Amino acid sequence: MIKINKGKRFQQAVDAVEEFLRRAKGKDQTSSHTSADDKSRRNSSEERSRPNSGDEKRKLSLSEGKVKKNVGEGKKRVSSGSAERGSKPPLKRAQEQSPRKRGRPPKDEKDLTIPESSTVKGMMAGPMAAFKWQPTASEPVKDADPHFHHFLLSQTEKPAVCYQAITKKLKICEEETGSTSIQAADSTAVNGSITPTDKKIGFLGLGLMGSGIVSNLLKMGHTVTVWNRTAEKCDLFIQEGARLGRTPAEVVSTCDITFACVSDPKAAKDLVLGPSGVLQGIRPGKCYVDMSTVDADTVTELAQVIVSRGGRFLEAPVSGNQQLSNDGMLVILAAGDRGLYEDCSSCFQAMGKTSFFLGEVGNAAKMMLIVNMVQGSFMATIAEGLTLAQVTGQSQQTLLDILNQGQLASIFLDQKCQNILQGNFKPDFYLKYIQKDLRLAIALGDAVNHPTPMAAAANEVM
Repeated sequence: MIKINKGKRFQQAVDAVEEFLRRAKGKDQTSSHTSADDKSRRNSSEERSRPNSGDEKRKLSLSEGKVKKNVGEGKKRVSSGSAERGSKPPLKRAQEQSPRKRGRPPKDEKDLTIPESSTVKGMMAGPMAAFKWQPTASEPVKDADPHFHHFLLSQTEKPAVCYQAITKKLKICEEETGSTSIQAADSTAVNGSITPTDKKIGFLGLGLMGSGIVSNLLKMGHTVTVWNRTAEKCDLFIQEGARLGRTPAEVVSTCDITFACVSDPKAAKDLVLGPSGVLQGIRPGKCYVDMSTVDADTVTELAQVIVSRGGRFLEAPVSGNQQLSNDGMLVILAAGDRGLYEDCSSCFQAMGKTSFFLGEVGNAAKMMLIVNMVQGSFMATIAEGLTLAQVTGQSQQTLLDILNQGQLASIFLDQKCQNILQGNFKPDFYLKYIQKDLRLAIALGDAVNHPTPMAAAANEVM
């Protein structure tokens, strides 16, 4: 697993695991020698005190064998965790790991396992908290994409956790429940069926997207503290029950989980690293969730500085527009700290109809840019088609009716075309932001030497 392109923290984690295994092996050998010495001393003592002690020797040997077997099993559980995970169905594995931290045994097995070293504990609690094991050959999923092998569709209507691995052919694994697909739940912000978390929530940024998100968090009973660069935007939410934070640092320091949704990479960095910024309020245990649409390098940098102060980090950009934000129908793409993702469950249910967990930090940023690249290119084509219909004397309404009866039919298509036909050009997603996302998507393609000519054309139009 050790490769040149792996990061420094990955290498440190591997070194820590190897050191732990060496120590565990040494303890096992020491324990074996001690047991052997004790056994010989007891045998000689019993032979002197009782001439016929064959039965006692056999019992003693049998009991020692059980102890060694238990120690061996405990060691096997610690050092071969990945192999055991690979032999279980994904659903069972998710259910077994959810009540406790990964790699930690249940209470009734603590005495049988070799204790973790402090180095390993520190790694698992810090940057390595989001590490995911690669699928093994024994798992049912075939042709899994090595970059996106652990996707989680949450907020479903089933009580059990639904766990899905995305394959190259987009096949959906059949779980033990018999379900052949994972359906997103209806918007819980509409039906009001969620139980709000008891954690204090902070929110930074009350723009087109942030305003709808905060409104739905408050409707669902969350305790929310808000901050915005333009303070007047906070007034409406304070009337609805929100608390006012004077600075980002104050919001983070007084809240358990702080969300942020700002316009671009520069704004995201300034919010964290600037005067009275988020970083000044971070201390061990504080959680920061960045919902801004930025590039992977920016979000990785922010994650590193947050984790370096003992904080927990999750990226969670959202797909949607102002109307979907107001309706609580956003799609949330998350990556980073898996435990924090689960802690945000009720918040994500309040603001969106479904959420995806995409693994390590940076994956959500990349996926979000690709999604917006597709939408931006599609929107440019829609506008071009409608204007071409107009100048050639064709009915724009008829064009829309034809498209709605064909394979391109979608809510996005219908909404955009209806707005154009009605002359409603009020933005529900600012032009400068979609152009920013197209530009970042093109840069993402450049970084991996992959051409994006359609996105480049749409970017020129925007």
